[in-house]
Amino acid sequence: MSDSADGVSRRTLLKAAGATLGAAAFAQALAPLASWAEGMSSEDFLATHYKELDAEGLKTALKRIEEDTKKKTGVDVHVTADAPIPGVKFGYALNLSICIGCRKCAEACHEENNHDRKTNNSYIRVFEMDKGSIDFAKGTVDYAHPVPQPDKFYMPVQCQQCDNAPCVSVCPVEATWKEADGIVVVDYDWCIGCRYCEAACPYHARRFNWQAPEVPAKEINPDQGYLSNRLRPQGVMEKCHFCLHRTRKGKLPACLEACPTGARVFGNLLDPDSEIRWVLANKRVFVLKEELGTKPSFFYFFDE
Repeated sequence: MSDSADGVSRRTLLKAAGATLGAAAFAQALAPLASWAEGMSSEDFLATHYKELDAEGLKTALKRIEEDTKKKTGVDVHVTADAPIPGVKFGYALNLSICIGCRKCAEACHEENNHDRKTNNSYIRVFEMDKGSIDFAKGTVDYAHPVPQPDKFYMPVQCQQCDNAPCVSVCPVEATWKEADGIVVVDYDWCIGCRYCEAACPYHARRFNWQAPEVPAKEINPDQGYLSNRLRPQGVMEKCHFCLHRTRKGKLPACLEACPTGARVFGNLLDPDSEIRWVLANKRVFVLKEELGTKPSFFYFFDE
């Protein structure tokens, strides 16, 4: 996917996708691209796909992002591109018996990942459900009363980091993929904003940037990752990435650290001594929409 003369350019990929998808479908897919391209520099638009960057190219790309952020916001940021840790596959588990629906996790996600402040975006939605059933049609994410309510339970939903991720398979330009540590990522510089992945995700975990995120300078998180929480351009898709700019450094996800009840468990699924492996071995865990065969790396359980 290089942008060299003898490689495949972004425009070549778009043309090929058009031939594959058909004129009408491709025209619809290109609808967001005018605003997307308008908000990008020529360097961004012609950027090489992340997986094709060599060491020097990656260094140049990180510097470009840092300088561009400084120019636009006045804030000095440090952008990293940490590779997956060998022998690690990340997994998440959530104890629904002790989640109280406070949405501290969603707030932490919002702040950690430099989300747009006007829309109060977050990668996490917390559903308030009637006790006794898991019915998303009857659940609500916009409750505005004290929590927890005695007749309710609460289910946070975010990207499930599926092994068989439908969002990945539908992307016409391979802007999203699953990394060796189980995290599904997005190359924001390569995404064309067609939103096919958003439609394909059965967990509604993808977000589309109708406008570039607006974050006050004093609230910008300066510790950023190329594939995670750097400021995204307008017109691209984004999603939960298990805070890879943190977790690949041995830290915990921001949502977990913010949880006041200890409902969240995160760790290495390949480590038999990890806490998450203990949960999988000793609790009755389940995954959402198991019948779809997406094979999530996100698990839920109740104490009883």
